[in-house]
Amino acid sequence: MSLQRIKDEALHLPKDERLQLLQSLMQSLEGPSAQAELRDEWLAAASRRAEELDNGAAVAIPAVNVFEKAAALWK
Repeated sequence: MSLQRIKDEALHLPKDERLQLLQSLMQSLEGPSAQAELRDEWLAAASRRAEELDNGAAVAIPAVNVFEKAAALWK
């Protein structure tokens, strides 16, 4: 099967199935080591952020305020 035919058929899939296909393709390119590295980076960032919140270096904003501000930007 040619690449063009695969593309054509993929574009006729429902949106949720195209997303699943995209995720599968991305994971096949990244491989397990890239996923582990990304997970480790997210965990490190979350740990730093938690420490900043605990020691007062950062201040949490209530989600309702964030959502209200985001909604106002779309008006």
